[in-house]
Amino acid sequence: MSDKAMAQRVEAVRRFNRFYTQKIGVLHEGLLDSPFSLAEVRVLYELAHREEPTATELGQELGLDAGYLSRILSRFEKKGLLRKKPSQDDGRRSLLQLTPRGREALAALDARSSAEVTRMMAGLSPTGQRQLVEAMHTLEGLLGAKAEPRVPYVLRPHQPGDMGWVVHRHGVLYAREYGWDERFEALVASIVAEFIQKLDPKHERCWVAEKDGEPVGSVFLVKKSKTVARLRLLLVEPSARGLGIGSRLVDECVRFARQAGYRKVTLWTNSVLLAARRIYEAAGFELVHSEPDPLFGAGQVGETWELVL
Repeated sequence: MSDKAMAQRVEAVRRFNRFYTQKIGVLHEGLLDSPFSLAEVRVLYELAHREEPTATELGQELGLDAGYLSRILSRFEKKGLLRKKPSQDDGRRSLLQLTPRGREALAALDARSSAEVTRMMAGLSPTGQRQLVEAMHTLEGLLGAKAEPRVPYVLRPHQPGDMGWVVHRHGVLYAREYGWDERFEALVASIVAEFIQKLDPKHERCWVAEKDGEPVGSVFLVKKSKTVARLRLLLVEPSARGLGIGSRLVDECVRFARQAGYRKVTLWTNSVLLAARRIYEAAGFELVHSEPDPLFGAGQVGETWELVL
């Protein structure tokens, strides 16, 4: 290939870069009319789709300078978008996780991005849209782009059959792990029956976590009063623990409670449910009351936790 031909191709690529960055608004001070730069949005996305990464892992994935990434993470932490915790394997390393506020910020950006792309493609015919997507696939393949990280689970609303699954798995798992008898299973059955019979979709919701087409977790948010919501029946299957599902389910409850206009979220748990208690504490809940609870075994303590929104 002659030097002239290569120069023409280089200029064509640069011209396309200038066109596309202007088209998607990368040159604006804040991406998608937000206070975040393109790099900050990419960091938010990776934090949401990785299970407690370290700063080193993020930097390697995104190709960002360590100092630049550190400044981004510090800003996120100051804004309440990010929390850090020491690694159990190496206390010198910090594990990173978005807070509920961080997930809300990313969800708003996702919605704006989808709306902008929809508007951009709306002016194209179905054939034009297909050609655009195929051309982008070609670019990814030629330039060796990595596939988007696969989210290991999805959250969805409840559907027929889920309530039976919730009752069954609570009965099996709590008997196996804590020795609770069928009285607990009966309690769960009464809770889900009341949820279905009295469901107020504007103020109540159930989320089911699904992995490989099978339910692996669930949680409910129900109305206690006009200003107080109750979080109930948080469950994650043993095979799906460690993926952040429990924290995500609780975060969704808190986010929805705010949208629905509640001022407080309350929940009941038991002192032996250590993993659940850690999730509630990380989400900002505080223990406000405890008392002996002999229903499920001697020496057990029932606890009430609250989160002021």
